Amino acid sequence: MSENDEIQAETVPERPPEKAPEPHSPPPPQRDGGEILNVGIDLGTSRSAISASNGQRHLVESYVGWPIDMVAKKVLKKSVLVGTPAIENRTMLDLHRPLERGMIKEGSDKDILAVRELLGHLLRLAGAVRGTGVQVRAVVGVPAEAMRVNKQQLRTALAGSVDGLMIVSEPFAVAYGLDALLHSMVIDIGAGTTDFCVMRGRFPTDDDQRTLIRAGDSIDDMLMKLVSERYPSAQFTLYMVRAWKEAFGFVGPPQQKVEVTVPIDGRPSRIDITEPMRLACESIIEPISETILDLLCRIDPEFQEKVRSNVILSGGSSLLSGLRAELQKSMRTLGGGKIHNVKDPVYDGSDGCLAIALDASDSDWEKLAR
Repeated sequence: MSENDEIQAETVPERPPEKAPEPHSPPPPQRDGGEILNVGIDLGTSRSAISASNGQRHLVESYVGWPIDMVAKKVLKKSVLVGTPAIENRTMLDLHRPLERGMIKEGSDKDILAVRELLGHLLRLAGAVRGTGVQVRAVVGVPAEAMRVNKQQLRTALAGSVDGLMIVSEPFAVAYGLDALLHSMVIDIGAGTTDFCVMRGRFPTDDDQRTLIRAGDSIDDMLMKLVSERYPSAQFTLYMVRAWKEAFGFVGPPQQKVEVTVPIDGRPSRIDITEPMRLACESIIEPISETILDLLCRIDPEFQEKVRSNVILSGGSSLLSGLRAELQKSMRTLGGGKIHNVKDPVYDGSDGCLAIALDASDSDWEKLAR
């Protein structure tokens, strides 16, 4: 197969619905005479996912909103909205996207409360309901940088909702779930950050991990700017731009035109955004490639070839058509390599967190008081 054929052969899987429980869920495990529900949570800037030991899996947009006034509260008939309903009703809400670059935004009590609401919503969807006598143990995956600065805020957000907690880096969770624990590199490209983790058969250290802020959100910002410059009279929002990227995002030579419909002077009009789309999506290639090369050069020389042959691409933004092939090209200067896409970029992080939870011993858990 030629390199161009390889690029054309890539497909973008459809995203699952926000609520996607699996039937015939197994019962939670028993431990010390009590029922335990283990959950893995991938806490993402744009979307958050949960996988539970009872078989439940759910995906939620990382947005939380409160009715902005008494009229909005009367219309919505709810005191808080989470996920897609919050986005769809944002004109009536004090809307918060509480995670920025994978971390809880600083300086706002409302954002901390929003994270608590988001985590609580995920736990309820998975069946982790207080007062049922079930102990809940959660492994939460966050960007490597967030692990160093956001741990206490996450503990506070989950206090009273879970009995045990572990916080791990997202790419490590992916590696654990795939059993790629030795001579591998995971690159998790999300909305807020791109996270790297080299696995050496043990827990990764800070030297084994990197976090870049060039990821899905930076693509959205650049695409918005480029389209605005090319079509100054066009009217569109960041939510529309994000949807365009997720539907048509690509790197490399375009296979077809990317055209979208937007209002211009109040009239629906078709515009060609092929070149802005390519430039925006390709903006993440260079920083990711440079980080791959830097991490590879730091690996013991006798193991470098093994790691080069086992680079794993995960995360929602890894779905850009042609991205894997372009990143693989960047490894030629070190003798080449092989990049693999995960089969399920939506749930690979939360599934990995759940795998860690299921394997953890009692002493591994940080106890959180209710």
